[in-house]
Amino acid sequence: MEQLRILHCLRAPVGGLFRHVRDLATEQARRGHRVGVLCDQTASDSLTEERLARLVPHLDLGLHRAPMARSLGLSDLAAYQRARDLIETLRINVAHGHGAKGGAYARLAVRTLRQRGADITTFYTPHGGSLHFAPGTMQARIFMSLERQLMAMTDGLIFESGFARARYLQRVGGANIAQRVIFNGVTDGEFAPRVLHEDASELLFIGELRQLKGVDVLLRALVEVRETFPARLTIVGEGSEGDAFKTLARELGLGEHVRVTGALPAREAFALGRILVVPSRAESLPYVVLEAAAAGCPLIATDVGGIPEIVKQTDVALVPADDAGRLAARVCELLGDPAMAERQAAQLKARVREQFTVETMTDQILEFYGNAAAALAA
Repeated sequence: MEQLRILHCLRAPVGGLFRHVRDLATEQARRGHRVGVLCDQTASDSLTEERLARLVPHLDLGLHRAPMARSLGLSDLAAYQRARDLIETLRINVAHGHGAKGGAYARLAVRTLRQRGADITTFYTPHGGSLHFAPGTMQARIFMSLERQLMAMTDGLIFESGFARARYLQRVGGANIAQRVIFNGVTDGEFAPRVLHEDASELLFIGELRQLKGVDVLLRALVEVRETFPARLTIVGEGSEGDAFKTLARELGLGEHVRVTGALPAREAFALGRILVVPSRAESLPYVVLEAAAAGCPLIATDVGGIPEIVKQTDVALVPADDAGRLAARVCELLGDPAMAERQAAQLKARVREQFTVETMTDQILEFYGNAAAALAA
């Protein structure tokens, strides 16, 4: 493939969306393409700045920042103008927007530049984005309307899961636009076996501490589990409802059996618990499941979002969301049969190694870029 000049545009450089962009941009650069990133300058904490600093050496076209508010406002005009000017001055030929705001800036900028005769293709990966708004709310109606208007400026849609694609088509539309499901991926180094800490708990949760992630369900399940097994739980993460979950643990009599560490890198966190539990009420294609699978960590998860696509063709059985009883039963099943837990972990690791790598993800995205450009030129 000829060398491309690619700009990835996103709002907040945090979470799974940023991890996706970081991995994709780094691998594209390794393959000889020239890559730049535009993101929000107001998301600035020490961890974010450290992650961005590690990305910069891979960005021949630079790391660029602009104010990008979460809600709609006047700052959106300045961010759009920044994207337009960068795409023009850097002679970008592939603009890839990520998330609702990044997708809007990239596509609006490309529309303007095409009117001036520029030859640019534009791609959009929603990553949930505006689809997270509850249907029927004012925010959802506004953002869905904007998403529909932006479809006419989109050369290709990329979804990280079949679940995300189905939800987008249902709520926004776009069946007539070139599109492809391309799974997120993990790196080779993440397949190294984990080494458990000597005081590892039986159960582990890693994630944002909010209701959507089902921490309260896990705590209630733990009460039932402890009637059969003296299980302990380590909670790794931070969030707006962390204090509420600590209070709930005390109210349930779990205080001394639950350890809360705060946020940690995933590889460090995997050493703190034997079985990862993902009790989410909703997900897209969670990186923590891919990372845990690569590390060989046994998994218990809910049947939501793209998680079934990850565990497909393995013996890993998912449980319904918001069902503490079923979750407790699954935990007891794996605690009672460690050999089965390890066997299922090995199956899942093999599946992730085959289908969910950064190399495969990048292969497919670059191929999609090329196909879309060829279709436009035809």
